[in-house]
Amino acid sequence: MKDEYDFSKGERGKFCRKNVKINLPIYLEPDIREFVEKIALKKGLEIETVVNKLIKKNIQLVRAIS
Repeated sequence: MKDEYDFSKGERGKFCRKNVKINLPIYLEPDIREFVEKIALKKGLEIETVVNKLIKKNIQLVRAIS
C-alpha cells in the first residue's frame, strides 16, 4: 500500500446512484436453512421464494393480531 494516493483527478460521486435499492445477503442459521431447503426442494422452488413467502405470511399474521 502506498503512503499517499493522488485523488486530484478523481470525480466525487462518479459511481453513486441515487435511489438505488440493494439486495442484501441474508444469512440463515443452519437449522432454519435446512428447514427452508427441505420445503424448497419438496415444492420445487428457490430458497429465496420460500423465505419470502414465509415472511409475507408472518407479516399477515402480525397485522391480523395488531
